[in-house]
Amino acid sequence: MCLFGACQSSSPSSRAGSTPLQKPSQTYATQHVILVVIDGVRYSDSWGDSTFSNIPNMARYLAPQGVFNPQFYNQGVTLTNPGHVALTTGYHQKIKNNGDELPRFPSVFHYYRQHTGAPATDAWVVTSKDKLEVLARTYSSDSAAAFAPSVNSGIKGLGTGYRDDTTTIRVAKQVLSRHQPKLMLINLREPDSEAHAGNWNGYLKAIRQSDRLVADLWKWLQKQPQYQNNTTLLITNDHGRHTGKNFESHGDNCEGCRHISLLALGPDLKRGKTVTQPRSQADVAATIAELLGFPIPKRDGEPMTELFQEHVHLGE
Repeated sequence: MCLFGACQSSSPSSRAGSTPLQKPSQTYATQHVILVVIDGVRYSDSWGDSTFSNIPNMARYLAPQGVFNPQFYNQGVTLTNPGHVALTTGYHQKIKNNGDELPRFPSVFHYYRQHTGAPATDAWVVTSKDKLEVLARTYSSDSAAAFAPSVNSGIKGLGTGYRDDTTTIRVAKQVLSRHQPKLMLINLREPDSEAHAGNWNGYLKAIRQSDRLVADLWKWLQKQPQYQNNTTLLITNDHGRHTGKNFESHGDNCEGCRHISLLALGPDLKRGKTVTQPRSQADVAATIAELLGFPIPKRDGEPMTELFQEHVHLGE
């Protein structure tokens, strides 16, 4: 586990980089971006339920402060590691799901550090699942690969097992307080774990806990002078679950596995609005890069500017 340092890339490249860059179109008020991935929540058990019984805080407290897209999908492999890699690299990679394979390309964290010269402690991957430590590394020989983020995953890193989501949020807050990073990913694993165990009530309870944790995180951020009114929070999923009663698993092309959600809050984003342009996980990395003002190679995604307010230039 790399609690206050970086894990560097050490593997060979897959594809050389003459990929055109997507460059920021303007300057934004956002200074920090936090991406929260709630693992394995089926849309019909969250936003697709008109009562919002499992996500009351997100639906009734957070959504009025931000913008929601109900047409958000995993268009790649509907498993944990591929879903997270799509979110962070903007590329739908058929990566192994057990932590034995690294992402093919550098992530938004790598490119942020490369283009800003920021230290490793300015970009963090904080995850309940230990296997997601691979998000901090890459097989690529692109020059950005040398700019790995700091990582804190599982009990003590790759191969040590999963930890509770409450611990992950506590660690994330400690990192946010100590290092004031500009970019962070947080993975909450318990809905997925409870579903895989066949525990329907535990799965719903874990969704409700995740709902409370993200609402508490937003409230906490707004009480911190260094984050208040300058932080964008993106809340999404890596994948859903099979449709119907077969909720225990996921991994195919069914609507339940592919249909996820995106809720975004921040100083440059619309408030109390819903946008319906179909989007995928690959659009998230480009959106983060747009908000934080650095270029990123154009792959499968593009900035989701429909989420933004019409006049978001600084000083306007």
